Amino acid sequence: MKIVSWLSPIHDVTTDTENPPAFVDILPLRRNAANPAEYGGPQTAALQRKTYPDIRPLRLELSRPEAFTRAAAAARGMKWKIVAEEEESGRIEATATTFWCRFKDDVVIRIASEGSGSRVDVRSVSRIGSGDLGTNARRIRRFLKLVQAAD
Repeated sequence: MKIVSWLSPIHDVTTDTENPPAFVDILPLRRNAANPAEYGGPQTAALQRKTYPDIRPLRLELSRPEAFTRAAAAARGMKWKIVAEEEESGRIEATATTFWCRFKDDVVIRIASEGSGSRVDVRSVSRIGSGDLGTNARRIRRFLKLVQAAD
C-alpha cells in the first residue's frame, strides 16, 4: 500500500531513525508542547521509512568544523530562530515558524566526523498535531540541499 506522505500521521522526522539528534537547549521552549521532545522509537522510524524513504544523513567531504559552519549558515539562511550553536559538540538547535499558520516546529542538527569527512543529521519536530502535512520532511530536504549546494 502506498502511503500519501502529506496524510501520514507523523510529526517527527529525522535523518537518523536509529539514533536521532536530541534536543537540549530547546527543551524549555517545548515545556507546554503537545508533542514530546523524545523520539517515538521503532514505530515512528518504521512509519518514516515507508513515508519518506529519501530522508537520509548527508555525508560531506569536509571537516566537522567546515561542515558545522556550512550548516549554521544554511539554518540562518532558512530564517530559523537559532537557539543554540555549539560548535564543540557539533549541535545546532533552532525554531522554525510555518508561513501560513505560524506553527512552531523545532529543529536539531548534529554534525559528526565520519572518516575523513563529516555526517550531517537533522531532526524536525512539530510542537502540536499528530501529522504535519509533510512540512518537517520538506524542511529537512531543503536544509540538506542548502548545505550541499554551498560547494
